[in-house]
Amino acid sequence: MNKRQFLRITGGGFITAATLGSLAACSSALPPEAIAAWQPPADNLDIRRWALSHALLAPHAHNLQSWLVDLDMPDTLVLRLDLRRLLPQTDPWSRQLVISQGTFVELLDMAVKEKGYRAEIEMFPEGAFDAKAPDDRPTARIRLVRDAAVQPDPLFAHIFQRHTHRGLYETRIPNADARQALVDSVKGFPVQLGMVTADEASMQQHRQIAMDAWRIEMQTPRTLLESYKVLRVGPQEIAQHRDGISINTPMVRSLVALGLFDRSKPSEPDSAAVTGQISEFNEKMAATPACVWLTTADNARKTQMLCGRAYVRLQLAATALGLRMHPLSQALQEYPEQAQNYQAIHQLVAGKDGGATVQMWTRLGYAPEVGPAPRRGLQAHLEKG
Repeated sequence: MNKRQFLRITGGGFITAATLGSLAACSSALPPEAIAAWQPPADNLDIRRWALSHALLAPHAHNLQSWLVDLDMPDTLVLRLDLRRLLPQTDPWSRQLVISQGTFVELLDMAVKEKGYRAEIEMFPEGAFDAKAPDDRPTARIRLVRDAAVQPDPLFAHIFQRHTHRGLYETRIPNADARQALVDSVKGFPVQLGMVTADEASMQQHRQIAMDAWRIEMQTPRTLLESYKVLRVGPQEIAQHRDGISINTPMVRSLVALGLFDRSKPSEPDSAAVTGQISEFNEKMAATPACVWLTTADNARKTQMLCGRAYVRLQLAATALGLRMHPLSQALQEYPEQAQNYQAIHQLVAGKDGGATVQMWTRLGYAPEVGPAPRRGLQAHLEKG
Protein backbone atom coordinates (compact mmCIF):
# COMPACT_ATOMS: atom_id res chain seq x y z
CA MET A 1 0.00 0.00 0.00
CA ASN A 2 1.57 3.32 -1.05
CA LYS A 3 1.15 6.79 0.40
CA ARG A 4 -1.43 7.85 -2.19
CA GLN A 5 -3.63 4.88 -1.27
CA PHE A 6 -3.24 5.70 2.42
CA LEU A 7 -4.38 9.28 1.87
CA ARG A 8 -7.43 8.04 -0.03
CA ILE A 9 -8.36 5.76 2.86
CA THR A 10 -8.08 8.58 5.37
CA GLY A 11 -10.25 10.81 3.21
CA GLY A 12 -7.43 13.07 2.14
CA GLY A 13 -6.12 13.75 5.62
CA PHE A 14 -2.50 14.43 6.48
CA ILE A 15 0.11 12.40 8.30
CA THR A 16 2.75 14.28 10.21
CA ALA A 17 6.40 13.81 9.42
CA ALA A 18 6.91 12.45 12.93
CA THR A 19 4.31 9.75 12.31
CA LEU A 20 5.92 8.76 9.04
CA GLY A 21 9.31 8.62 10.73
CA SER A 22 8.05 6.35 13.48
CA LEU A 23 6.41 4.07 10.94
CA ALA A 24 9.61 3.74 8.96
CA ALA A 25 11.42 2.70 12.11
CA CYS A 26 9.04 -0.23 12.69
CA SER A 27 10.26 -3.66 11.62
CA SER A 28 8.15 -5.69 9.19
CA ALA A 29 9.86 -8.95 10.20
CA LEU A 30 7.64 -11.62 11.69
CA PRO A 31 7.99 -12.22 15.44
CA PRO A 32 10.39 -15.11 16.17
CA GLU A 33 7.82 -17.16 18.09
CA ALA A 34 5.52 -17.18 15.04
CA ILE A 35 8.12 -18.90 12.86
CA ALA A 36 9.88 -21.00 15.52
CA ALA A 37 8.40 -24.19 14.02
CA TRP A 38 10.63 -23.71 10.97
CA GLN A 39 13.65 -24.76 13.02
CA PRO A 40 14.48 -28.50 12.71
CA PRO A 41 13.12 -30.50 15.66
CA ALA A 42 15.32 -32.26 18.19
CA ASP A 43 16.47 -35.70 17.07
CA ASN A 44 15.48 -37.32 20.37
CA LEU A 45 11.77 -36.71 19.87
CA ASP A 46 9.41 -39.64 19.54
CA ILE A 47 9.32 -40.57 15.83
CA ARG A 48 5.68 -39.53 15.48
CA ARG A 49 6.26 -36.09 16.97
CA TRP A 50 9.48 -35.68 14.99
CA ALA A 51 7.63 -36.47 11.76
CA LEU A 52 4.71 -34.22 12.68
CA SER A 53 7.13 -31.34 13.25
CA HIS A 54 7.92 -31.59 9.54
CA ALA A 55 4.38 -32.28 8.34
CA LEU A 56 2.98 -29.12 9.92
CA LEU A 57 5.17 -27.10 7.56
CA ALA A 58 3.04 -28.24 4.60
CA PRO A 59 1.24 -25.63 2.48
CA HIS A 60 -2.39 -25.04 3.46
CA ALA A 61 -5.21 -22.98 2.00
CA HIS A 62 -5.31 -19.55 3.68
CA ASN A 63 -2.58 -20.92 5.99
CA LEU A 64 -5.36 -22.16 8.28
CA GLN A 65 -3.45 -25.32 9.28
CA SER A 66 -6.64 -27.35 9.74
CA TRP A 67 -4.86 -30.49 10.95
CA LEU A 68 -5.78 -32.47 14.08
CA VAL A 69 -3.79 -35.58 15.03
CA ASP A 70 -4.66 -38.33 17.52
CA LEU A 71 -1.71 -40.28 18.96
CA ASP A 72 -3.73 -42.63 21.17
CA MET A 73 -2.71 -45.82 19.38
CA PRO A 74 0.97 -46.87 19.57
CA ASP A 75 2.98 -46.35 16.38
CA THR A 76 -0.09 -44.82 14.76
CA LEU A 77 -1.32 -41.36 13.85
CA VAL A 78 -4.95 -40.55 13.05
CA LEU A 79 -5.44 -37.37 11.06
CA ARG A 80 -8.65 -35.35 10.98
CA LEU A 81 -9.80 -32.12 9.45
CA ASP A 82 -10.23 -29.48 12.16
CA LEU A 83 -13.88 -28.52 11.67
CA ARG A 84 -13.29 -25.26 13.52
CA ARG A 85 -11.00 -24.17 10.70
CA LEU A 86 -13.02 -24.22 7.50
CA LEU A 87 -13.51 -21.77 4.65
CA PRO A 88 -17.25 -21.99 3.91
CA GLN A 89 -17.31 -18.98 1.58
CA THR A 90 -14.25 -19.48 -0.60
CA ASP A 91 -13.98 -23.27 -0.26
CA PRO A 92 -17.63 -24.31 0.22
CA TRP A 93 -17.00 -28.01 -0.50
CA SER A 94 -13.73 -28.08 1.50
CA ARG A 95 -11.92 -29.39 -1.57
CA GLN A 96 -8.89 -27.18 -0.92
CA LEU A 97 -8.81 -28.22 2.73
CA VAL A 98 -8.75 -31.90 1.77
CA ILE A 99 -5.91 -31.16 -0.65
CA SER A 100 -4.15 -29.58 2.33
CA GLN A 101 -4.65 -32.79 4.29
CA GLY A 102 -2.72 -34.48 1.48
CA THR A 103 0.19 -32.06 1.64
CA PHE A 104 0.50 -32.84 5.36
CA VAL A 105 0.47 -36.60 4.78
CA GLU A 106 3.15 -36.39 2.10
CA LEU A 107 5.59 -34.45 4.29
CA LEU A 108 4.91 -36.89 7.12
CA ASP A 109 5.69 -39.80 4.79
CA MET A 110 8.94 -38.16 3.71
CA ALA A 111 9.95 -37.49 7.30
CA VAL A 112 9.46 -41.04 8.58
CA LYS A 113 11.44 -42.42 5.63
CA GLU A 114 14.31 -40.25 6.76
CA LYS A 115 14.33 -42.23 10.03
CA GLY A 116 13.99 -45.66 8.42
CA TYR A 117 10.24 -46.10 8.81
CA ARG A 118 7.54 -47.05 6.34
CA ALA A 119 4.24 -45.21 6.59
CA GLU A 120 1.26 -47.45 5.97
CA ILE A 121 -1.31 -44.86 4.95
CA GLU A 122 -5.02 -45.60 4.84
CA MET A 123 -7.01 -42.68 3.52
CA PHE A 124 -10.53 -42.16 4.93
CA PRO A 125 -10.42 -45.40 6.95
CA GLU A 126 -14.01 -44.91 8.11
CA GLY A 127 -15.23 -43.76 4.72
CA ALA A 128 -14.99 -40.41 2.97
CA PHE A 129 -17.28 -37.67 4.16
CA ASP A 130 -19.91 -36.12 1.94
CA ALA A 131 -18.84 -34.43 -1.27
CA LYS A 132 -20.03 -31.06 0.02
CA ALA A 133 -19.82 -31.31 3.82
CA PRO A 134 -16.85 -32.56 5.91
CA ASP A 135 -17.33 -34.31 9.22
CA ASP A 136 -15.06 -35.62 11.99
CA ARG A 137 -14.26 -38.97 10.40
CA PRO A 138 -10.49 -39.43 9.93
CA THR A 139 -8.94 -38.32 6.67
CA ALA A 140 -6.05 -40.76 7.22
CA ARG A 141 -4.80 -43.45 9.58
CA ILE A 142 -1.04 -43.87 9.39
CA ARG A 143 0.88 -46.74 10.98
CA LEU A 144 4.67 -46.48 11.24
CA VAL A 145 6.71 -49.63 10.68
CA ARG A 146 10.48 -50.04 10.90
CA ASP A 147 11.75 -51.05 7.46
CA ALA A 148 15.42 -51.40 6.52
CA ALA A 149 14.48 -51.31 2.85
CA VAL A 150 13.04 -47.78 3.01
CA GLN A 151 14.99 -45.20 1.02
CA PRO A 152 15.10 -41.50 2.00
CA ASP A 153 13.28 -39.13 -0.33
CA PRO A 154 15.61 -36.51 -1.92
CA LEU A 155 12.86 -33.87 -1.72
CA PHE A 156 12.91 -34.08 2.09
CA ALA A 157 16.00 -31.82 2.08
CA HIS A 158 13.91 -28.88 0.84
CA ILE A 159 11.08 -28.93 3.38
CA PHE A 160 12.48 -26.05 5.44
CA GLN A 161 13.13 -23.92 2.34
CA ARG A 162 9.69 -24.40 0.75
CA HIS A 163 7.73 -21.17 0.99
CA THR A 164 4.90 -19.73 -1.09
CA HIS A 165 6.14 -16.64 -2.93
CA ARG A 166 3.40 -14.07 -3.57
CA GLY A 167 5.67 -11.35 -4.95
CA LEU A 168 6.95 -10.41 -8.39
CA TYR A 169 8.74 -13.04 -10.47
CA GLU A 170 11.54 -12.63 -12.97
CA THR A 171 10.60 -12.89 -16.63
CA ARG A 172 12.99 -15.73 -17.49
CA ILE A 173 11.38 -19.04 -18.32
CA PRO A 174 12.33 -22.41 -16.76
CA ASN A 175 14.45 -24.45 -19.17
CA ALA A 176 13.59 -27.91 -20.50
CA ASP A 177 15.50 -29.73 -17.75
CA ALA A 178 13.70 -27.80 -15.03
CA ARG A 179 10.33 -28.44 -16.64
CA GLN A 180 11.06 -32.16 -16.85
CA ALA A 181 12.08 -32.26 -13.19
CA LEU A 182 8.71 -30.80 -12.27
CA VAL A 183 6.91 -33.40 -14.37
CA ASP A 184 8.94 -36.18 -12.78
CA SER A 185 8.14 -34.97 -9.25
CA VAL A 186 4.48 -36.05 -9.46
CA LYS A 187 4.95 -39.41 -11.15
CA GLY A 188 3.04 -42.22 -9.48
CA PHE A 189 0.12 -40.00 -8.47
CA PRO A 190 -3.24 -39.88 -10.30
CA VAL A 191 -2.65 -36.37 -11.62
CA GLN A 192 -1.85 -34.81 -14.96
CA LEU A 193 0.64 -31.96 -14.85
CA GLY A 194 0.28 -29.17 -17.39
CA MET A 195 2.48 -26.15 -17.93
CA VAL A 196 2.59 -23.08 -20.14
CA THR A 197 5.76 -21.04 -20.56
CA ALA A 198 6.86 -19.60 -23.91
CA ASP A 199 3.36 -19.44 -25.46
CA GLU A 200 2.57 -15.79 -24.81
CA ALA A 201 -0.97 -16.01 -26.19
CA SER A 202 -1.80 -18.83 -23.77
CA MET A 203 -0.12 -16.99 -20.90
CA GLN A 204 -2.30 -13.99 -21.60
CA GLN A 205 -5.37 -16.18 -21.26
CA HIS A 206 -4.11 -17.56 -17.95
CA ARG A 207 -3.32 -14.08 -16.68
CA GLN A 208 -6.75 -12.73 -17.60
CA ILE A 209 -8.65 -15.54 -15.90
CA ALA A 210 -6.53 -15.17 -12.76
CA MET A 211 -7.02 -11.40 -12.68
CA ASP A 212 -10.77 -11.66 -13.22
CA ALA A 213 -11.06 -14.28 -10.47
CA TRP A 214 -9.00 -12.24 -8.00
CA ARG A 215 -11.13 -9.14 -8.68
CA ILE A 216 -14.33 -11.10 -7.99
CA GLU A 217 -13.00 -12.49 -4.73
CA MET A 218 -11.91 -9.03 -3.60
CA GLN A 219 -15.22 -7.41 -4.60
CA THR A 220 -17.57 -10.09 -3.25
CA PRO A 221 -18.30 -8.98 0.33
CA ARG A 222 -18.63 -12.38 2.01
CA THR A 223 -15.48 -13.85 0.41
CA LEU A 224 -13.44 -10.75 1.20
CA LEU A 225 -14.68 -10.83 4.79
CA GLU A 226 -13.62 -14.47 5.12
CA SER A 227 -10.07 -13.41 4.29
CA TYR A 228 -10.30 -10.45 6.67
CA LYS A 229 -11.23 -12.85 9.49
CA VAL A 230 -7.90 -14.64 9.15
CA LEU A 231 -5.86 -11.49 8.51
CA ARG A 232 -3.25 -11.04 11.24
CA VAL A 233 -1.88 -7.51 11.41
CA GLY A 234 1.11 -6.59 13.53
CA PRO A 235 3.46 -8.64 15.70
CA GLN A 236 1.02 -9.16 18.56
CA GLU A 237 -1.73 -10.69 16.39
CA ILE A 238 0.74 -12.70 14.35
CA ALA A 239 2.39 -14.15 17.46
CA GLN A 240 -0.97 -14.85 19.09
CA HIS A 241 -2.53 -16.76 16.18
CA ARG A 242 0.45 -17.99 14.12
CA ASP A 243 -1.84 -18.81 11.20
CA GLY A 244 -3.79 -17.08 8.46
CA ILE A 245 -2.51 -14.21 6.35
CA SER A 246 0.17 -12.17 8.11
CA ILE A 247 0.75 -8.47 7.45
CA ASN A 248 3.42 -6.70 9.44
CA THR A 249 4.12 -3.69 7.25
CA PRO A 250 4.23 -0.38 9.15
CA MET A 251 1.62 1.37 6.99
CA VAL A 252 -1.09 -1.27 7.40
CA ARG A 253 -0.32 -1.54 11.12
CA SER A 254 -0.84 2.20 11.36
CA LEU A 255 -4.18 2.02 9.55
CA VAL A 256 -5.39 -0.62 12.01
CA ALA A 257 -4.08 1.29 15.03
CA LEU A 258 -5.85 4.47 13.88
CA GLY A 259 -9.11 2.62 13.24
CA LEU A 260 -8.95 3.24 9.49
CA PHE A 261 -9.04 -0.42 8.45
CA ASP A 262 -12.09 -2.12 9.91
CA ARG A 263 -11.81 -5.90 9.39
CA SER A 264 -15.23 -6.58 10.90
CA LYS A 265 -16.91 -5.63 7.64
CA PRO A 266 -15.87 -5.91 3.99
CA SER A 267 -14.32 -2.91 2.28
CA GLU A 268 -16.34 -1.26 -0.46
CA PRO A 269 -15.52 -2.60 -3.97
CA ASP A 270 -14.21 0.80 -5.07
CA SER A 271 -12.22 1.50 -1.89
CA ALA A 272 -8.47 1.96 -1.97
CA ALA A 273 -8.05 -1.18 0.14
CA VAL A 274 -9.68 -3.25 -2.62
CA THR A 275 -8.57 -1.42 -5.78
CA GLY A 276 -5.00 -1.31 -4.50
CA GLN A 277 -4.97 -5.08 -3.96
CA ILE A 278 -6.41 -5.67 -7.43
CA SER A 279 -3.83 -3.40 -9.03
CA GLU A 280 -0.97 -5.06 -7.17
CA PHE A 281 -2.14 -8.55 -8.14
CA ASN A 282 -2.53 -7.53 -11.78
CA GLU A 283 1.04 -6.24 -11.79
CA LYS A 284 2.30 -9.58 -10.49
CA MET A 285 0.29 -11.55 -13.03
CA ALA A 286 1.49 -9.36 -15.91
CA ALA A 287 5.09 -10.25 -15.01
CA THR A 288 4.41 -13.97 -14.43
CA PRO A 289 6.37 -16.01 -17.02
CA ALA A 290 4.75 -19.42 -16.51
CA CYS A 291 1.84 -21.31 -15.00
CA VAL A 292 1.61 -24.94 -13.91
CA TRP A 293 -1.45 -26.97 -12.96
CA LEU A 294 -2.61 -30.39 -11.78
CA THR A 295 -5.77 -32.04 -13.05
CA THR A 296 -7.43 -35.29 -11.99
CA ALA A 297 -9.84 -37.59 -13.79
CA ASP A 298 -12.33 -37.43 -10.90
CA ASN A 299 -12.99 -35.24 -7.89
CA ALA A 300 -13.33 -37.88 -5.17
CA ARG A 301 -12.06 -37.10 -1.68
CA LYS A 302 -9.23 -39.64 -1.96
CA THR A 303 -8.22 -38.12 -5.28
CA GLN A 304 -8.13 -34.66 -3.70
CA MET A 305 -5.82 -35.95 -0.97
CA LEU A 306 -3.54 -37.66 -3.47
CA CYS A 307 -3.42 -34.45 -5.46
CA GLY A 308 -2.30 -32.65 -2.31
CA ARG A 309 0.52 -35.14 -1.93
CA ALA A 310 1.54 -34.54 -5.54
CA TYR A 311 1.29 -30.78 -5.17
CA VAL A 312 3.69 -30.48 -2.25
CA ARG A 313 6.16 -32.69 -4.13
CA LEU A 314 5.85 -30.36 -7.09
CA GLN A 315 6.55 -27.33 -4.92
CA LEU A 316 9.51 -29.00 -3.24
CA ALA A 317 10.94 -29.89 -6.65
CA ALA A 318 10.46 -26.29 -7.74
CA THR A 319 12.21 -25.10 -4.57
CA ALA A 320 15.18 -27.35 -5.37
CA LEU A 321 15.43 -25.63 -8.77
CA GLY A 322 15.21 -22.10 -7.37
CA LEU A 323 11.67 -21.72 -8.71
CA ARG A 324 8.80 -20.19 -6.75
CA MET A 325 5.10 -20.98 -6.79
CA HIS A 326 1.95 -19.14 -5.77
CA PRO A 327 -1.46 -20.87 -6.07
CA LEU A 328 -4.12 -19.13 -8.15
CA SER A 329 -6.94 -20.61 -6.11
CA GLN A 330 -9.72 -18.14 -6.82
CA ALA A 331 -10.89 -19.41 -10.24
CA LEU A 332 -11.00 -22.99 -8.92
CA GLN A 333 -13.37 -22.18 -6.06
CA GLU A 334 -16.90 -23.48 -6.26
CA TYR A 335 -18.95 -20.47 -5.16
CA PRO A 336 -21.48 -18.99 -7.64
CA GLU A 337 -19.73 -15.72 -8.45
CA GLN A 338 -16.69 -17.63 -9.75
CA ALA A 339 -18.66 -19.95 -12.04
CA GLN A 340 -17.58 -18.21 -15.25
CA ASN A 341 -13.90 -18.23 -14.29
CA TYR A 342 -14.17 -21.81 -13.07
CA GLN A 343 -15.50 -22.83 -16.45
CA ALA A 344 -12.91 -20.74 -18.28
CA ILE A 345 -9.86 -22.26 -16.58
CA HIS A 346 -11.26 -25.78 -16.93
CA GLN A 347 -11.90 -25.24 -20.61
CA LEU A 348 -8.45 -23.74 -21.11
CA VAL A 349 -6.37 -26.44 -19.42
CA ALA A 350 -8.60 -29.51 -19.22
CA GLY A 351 -10.47 -29.29 -22.52
CA LYS A 352 -14.16 -28.99 -23.24
CA ASP A 353 -15.15 -32.65 -22.96
CA GLY A 354 -12.48 -34.20 -20.75
CA GLY A 355 -14.48 -34.13 -17.53
CA ALA A 356 -11.26 -33.56 -15.56
CA THR A 357 -11.06 -31.38 -12.44
CA VAL A 358 -8.40 -28.70 -12.15
CA GLN A 359 -7.27 -29.19 -8.56
CA MET A 360 -4.27 -26.83 -8.40
CA TRP A 361 -3.20 -23.95 -10.65
CA THR A 362 -0.23 -21.76 -9.78
CA ARG A 363 2.09 -19.05 -10.93
CA LEU A 364 5.62 -20.27 -11.55
CA GLY A 365 8.86 -18.35 -11.89
CA TYR A 366 12.22 -17.38 -10.50
CA ALA A 367 12.42 -14.92 -7.62
CA PRO A 368 14.57 -14.27 -4.56
CA GLU A 369 13.91 -16.35 -1.47
CA VAL A 370 11.20 -15.25 0.94
CA GLY A 371 10.75 -16.00 4.60
CA PRO A 372 8.37 -18.57 6.09
CA ALA A 373 4.74 -18.15 7.01
CA PRO A 374 3.74 -18.51 10.68
CA ARG A 375 3.04 -21.98 12.06
CA ARG A 376 1.08 -22.86 15.20
CA GLY A 377 3.53 -25.52 16.35
CA LEU A 378 3.21 -29.20 17.18
CA GLN A 379 1.09 -29.04 20.34
CA ALA A 380 -1.65 -27.07 18.58
CA HIS A 381 -2.34 -30.03 16.28
CA LEU A 382 -2.53 -32.79 18.86
CA GLU A 383 -5.99 -33.93 19.96
CA LYS A 384 -4.58 -35.90 22.89
CA GLY A 385 -1.24 -36.94 24.28
